[in-house]
Amino acid sequence: MDAAAEQFAQMKPLLVYRKSSSFYFHLVFYLRALMNKRSGLQTVVRLLGLVLSPALRPIDAQSGGVGIVTDQAANAANREFAGRIDLGNGREIYLKINGRGSPTVIFESGYRNDADIWSAEIEPGSLTVFAEVAKFTRVCAYDRPGTLLDAEHRGRSDPVEMPRTAQDLVSDLHTLLQKAQIPGPYVLVGHSFGGLFARLYASSYPDEVIGMVLVDALSEKVRSELTPEQWKLYADFGFRQPPPGLEKYKEIETLDVSTSFDQMQKALQTRPLRQMPLVVLTQGQPFDLSPYQPLPTDFPGALDKAWHAGQDAQAMLVANSKHIIATKSSHYIQVQQPQLVIDAIRDVVNAVRDPSSWGKR
Repeated sequence: MDAAAEQFAQMKPLLVYRKSSSFYFHLVFYLRALMNKRSGLQTVVRLLGLVLSPALRPIDAQSGGVGIVTDQAANAANREFAGRIDLGNGREIYLKINGRGSPTVIFESGYRNDADIWSAEIEPGSLTVFAEVAKFTRVCAYDRPGTLLDAEHRGRSDPVEMPRTAQDLVSDLHTLLQKAQIPGPYVLVGHSFGGLFARLYASSYPDEVIGMVLVDALSEKVRSELTPEQWKLYADFGFRQPPPGLEKYKEIETLDVSTSFDQMQKALQTRPLRQMPLVVLTQGQPFDLSPYQPLPTDFPGALDKAWHAGQDAQAMLVANSKHIIATKSSHYIQVQQPQLVIDAIRDVVNAVRDPSSWGKR
């Protein structure tokens, strides 16, 4: 037993166990004993087979709550902001902003992940993507409806009827950026399912997006690379089932993945991604499927092959893209190798500011 696993075993009586039914639900173990107003919530987290120790903690957990924004445009225009933005349709969405400069980096989290995944430490004092990128440009992250930190810290945005589609989420983000008066152009950074949302946004609003980083992003090609039986199995346990312990949380983010894939495929055909600096970051370690066993013996290999085919396809969306394998990471590269994600974003931001810099590093 390695040191992290041994420490986890010793702390097990303090934990509340939550096993996700989705690859993209980032919190599996929650540490409830180490909570106080100064340190916020500290957690021991298992990310697809990786036990992170001693804590995965959102840096801004000590903020003490979410305020309702009244003069929202003026507040959001200030460099540091965290609160709810009124979309003008009776709904409010939680948004946080930091840093200065252009282009503005918009973080799009993975399935059921809230904004705090970009502010998560693998251990105290480690780099976090949101804070580090804010040192060289403006950054924004938000909670989609139904996302959450853990069972006791559910979404800070108003709930909506589920299931939704990728186009619904793209429309929400566009309205949010307009209402908050977040100036473009934007560099979109999407993790997992968030990568598909980022791509669909760029196709829907091509004049607003000038660069992109895809962090082990889900591709619609995964569906076509699997057999119909394999896809049905994957879509069921990967997207449709609620996580154990949250079955009564009816507002949890639930997406119609097949319709969302159809929307992305149509956009790819009719409004292909325009030329821009693009970095594709891909997991170097396979998914841990042990929580979902028993599975057909050929399924893990089939999924890994389909996933990487999707990654290769995304790297071919534009000319002169960069495709980097995160050799030390599984799906959550922004937590396991944050410097890799930070450097990728910096490269794209620099290329937007100085196109001649692209490809030099």
